[in-house]
Amino acid sequence: MSTPLPTPTAPIGRIPVIEVGPIVEGGRWPTKAVAGEVIPVRATVFREGHDAVAATAVLVAPDGTDHSHVRMVDVSPGNDRYEAWVQPDAVGNWTFRVEGWSDPYGTWSHDAVLKVHADVDTELMLAEGALVLERAATDPAMTAAHRQVLGDAVLGLRDDSRPPVARLAAGISPEVRGVLAEVPLRDAVSPSAAYPLTVHRPRALYGSWYEFFPRSEGAHRDPNTGEWISGTLRTAAERLPGIAEMGFDVVYLTPIHPIGTTNRKGRNNTLDTEPGDPGSPYGIGAADGGHDAIHADLGTFDDFDAFVARARALGLEVALDVALQASPDHPWVTEHPEWFTTRADGSIAYAENPPKKYQDIYPLNFDNDPDGIYTAIRDVLGVWIDHGVTLFRVDNPHTKPLPFWERILADVAAEHPDVIFLSEAFTRPAMMRTLATVGFHQSYTYFTWRHTKDELAEYFTEVAGDSAAVMRPSFWPTTHDILTPYMQQGGAAAFAIRAVLAATGAPTWGIYSGYELAEHVARPGAEEQIDNEKYEYRPRDWERAREQYGLTALLTALNRIRRDHPALQQLRNLTIHPTSDDATLCYSKRVRAEHSPTGREDVVIVVVNLDPFTTRDSLLHLDLAALGLDGHDAFAAHDELSGETYSWGANPFVRLDPWGRPAHLIHVRPA
Repeated sequence: MSTPLPTPTAPIGRIPVIEVGPIVEGGRWPTKAVAGEVIPVRATVFREGHDAVAATAVLVAPDGTDHSHVRMVDVSPGNDRYEAWVQPDAVGNWTFRVEGWSDPYGTWSHDAVLKVHADVDTELMLAEGALVLERAATDPAMTAAHRQVLGDAVLGLRDDSRPPVARLAAGISPEVRGVLAEVPLRDAVSPSAAYPLTVHRPRALYGSWYEFFPRSEGAHRDPNTGEWISGTLRTAAERLPGIAEMGFDVVYLTPIHPIGTTNRKGRNNTLDTEPGDPGSPYGIGAADGGHDAIHADLGTFDDFDAFVARARALGLEVALDVALQASPDHPWVTEHPEWFTTRADGSIAYAENPPKKYQDIYPLNFDNDPDGIYTAIRDVLGVWIDHGVTLFRVDNPHTKPLPFWERILADVAAEHPDVIFLSEAFTRPAMMRTLATVGFHQSYTYFTWRHTKDELAEYFTEVAGDSAAVMRPSFWPTTHDILTPYMQQGGAAAFAIRAVLAATGAPTWGIYSGYELAEHVARPGAEEQIDNEKYEYRPRDWERAREQYGLTALLTALNRIRRDHPALQQLRNLTIHPTSDDATLCYSKRVRAEHSPTGREDVVIVVVNLDPFTTRDSLLHLDLAALGLDGHDAFAAHDELSGETYSWGANPFVRLDPWGRPAHLIHVRPA
């Protein structure tokens, strides 16, 4: 194997540009964004001596043309750290660079103010200012209006009938500064390297997922035999209008393939299977097919196509679970035994995560025939893509080799750039991040286990910060096999609180079917639901869900608010605000007018009571500058959940009741 060599470096520029970001491993992999996402570009830019320097972030479109130039702001005076926010508007492979440059006007205006007011070299400074502005006016990008402003300033600088301070004022007027901010005079322009930026469709960042087991929808007992009869894809389609009415964007199906009978799991993950137990849908494969087949109880590909068509008619995309493992009855086991690990006694090793054992599945061994396994899995994905699946939730990707994922994700993206992959990797940070780096569009996160004010504030800041360059978080309060103690003990209030946090803390969130019923009872000794749907049918009374807990109404409201507010559709725009109470969390999201699809600034403040048992009082200490409210003593705070409007200032008082009003979702309206 050859050893990769480092990329040759270019000589440093006349105006040094270093520490450019966001970049991944020096540009080895691209930074990620979606069309319409607002992305921070940062760099350190400086020069020798005392002359003024400035910087521009340049976004380059897939066709190689400069899409936009954004003047960068010195965000750390004295440390030469510059930042700008750029916004790609189309899917494709983009690049960006940072241009450092000498700022003759900035140098002159700084020195002129000091010298003219001290009457040092006054005439010389005014004359030099006129020359700088005359040179600036020759830029072809200047409009006639721009040149008029600069010409008038030159006349003012040279008008020796006026006092020197008045002449100086003509050269540093807001109008002149505005023109040169728009079309700056740039000397010694020094570009950084161009760094890759892959831009996906918006669903890769923003969406609301609803997970369910299709076999449970319409499942019922035979009135004569008492045996369970499985739901089908046709009966599952009858659930789609209810999901769409709650405002979800993606309907995610657990595996729908044939299920093996060897070592089939019984109820609550036991090895004692009773007649009629359907087994875990993750024990994939039987005599009638594997990953490219549909369980006979669910129906046919015609039924699946009808399900997809119905979903699309309701505005829903279909996501399918991909679990790369096989039951002992999978055709792969007999056709390709080399794809599995054979133990010393000649048996095939089943999956284990000690002390957990999964006797009903064999993990794939990617070392024995990686090309053969790759081809088979690529063909499987192609089947479902051809039948309308546009998103895949990948089960335990961290147990498969990273080179496999890098290869297959790149190949699918080349042929089907709209297809999105969600990584279900509840694992160590390095693996979680690198799976995102090599191509996964979205990632499950540690949100599920972050519960205190400090934990949530720290984690929300982390996922909205530098990690957002590669890892797009998907927040899930529960999954079909994760039910944390907080959710077990907090009842319906905990379900409401966590829904608000998930729906507003990240642009992508999801719930597992049954959330509306606050299903909070765990199997003894485990952090997962009792009577787990992985091992049995779980038909539910959706009308009771609508009436009993109010969670259906809350989920509907959250998805409506997310759609109404562009600020909640962005990831990197989060600010944490201090509170006086240790169980009250406050954060905001802001999109400036120039970046908003509506052309209007959008600011949302979220305040959540994290205590599912007690009403909490708190003072909020709002950063008004982060809210775009510099200089405002008060503003109209419209609660999108209750419909009420309050008058708030920098330190409003809140009281939140976990059973009736666990949160405020405030739309900021300047007074």
